[in-house]
Amino acid sequence: MRLASVHTYPVKGCHPLDHDGARVEPWGLAGDRRWMVIDADGVGVTQRETTELVRLRAVPRDGGLVLTAAGRPELDVAEPGGDATVAVRVFGDRLPVDAVPAGPAADDWLTALLGRPVRLVHLRHPARHLAPGDRAHDTGGQVSFADEYPLLLAATASLDALNDWLAEAGEEPVPITRFRPNLVVEGAPAWAEDGWAGRRLRVGAAVFRAAGPCDRCVVTTTDQETGVRGREPLRTLARHRNIGRKLLFGLHLVPETPGVVAVGDPVTVDG
Repeated sequence: MRLASVHTYPVKGCHPLDHDGARVEPWGLAGDRRWMVIDADGVGVTQRETTELVRLRAVPRDGGLVLTAAGRPELDVAEPGGDATVAVRVFGDRLPVDAVPAGPAADDWLTALLGRPVRLVHLRHPARHLAPGDRAHDTGGQVSFADEYPLLLAATASLDALNDWLAEAGEEPVPITRFRPNLVVEGAPAWAEDGWAGRRLRVGAAVFRAAGPCDRCVVTTTDQETGVRGREPLRTLARHRNIGRKLLFGLHLVPETPGVVAVGDPVTVDG
């Protein structure tokens, strides 16, 4: 097996960035989901309810990031300083974490883009937002603004199998971007990742604990280029991958040994 591609999402819910390689930190890939758009109640805004987020492209720079979107002027956002923080929640039922407001310029820019009042915040220090015991492999306080776990892995053969089912149903294939992975692996049989839960994965210089499969949501039905939402692939996953009343695709990972991963790195599964 080998690492086929590497992706990050600097602002939660934004368009993916593709990389030749990335540094693995205890809370995920460097620069991944350390910023989040929040609503008036301090709850994260995601593609579940705001598909316009697919238009947002965020490129990190030293000390900040640059926001772009078609039809909008580019905006340079400095990583906010100072001690002022706001309590935010990744979802309404999650533990609050302290984040730093990016400022009115970013808020106004994103409000105009998304068509609703929002703010942008930065997670200076990764923090726990799921209660202890809510995850099979607890990551403690080492979590970014990711939904559950620091990283998500997907396998190309599993996508091929899913697309075969879609073709049989007369539906169009979907790209791997629908599943918003961080690491994409090729060379494993379809659904081999189901058997990796609880085991260690070595990717280049980094070691991960496989924390279990990912239950998919409506975001997978959203075209990541246009924001148009349909019914697939959730309908097909419901027919073929409904396991324990969860629609499974992909594998959650928890970093155990930080390091650098790069496209082409060997991927091995231990124990």
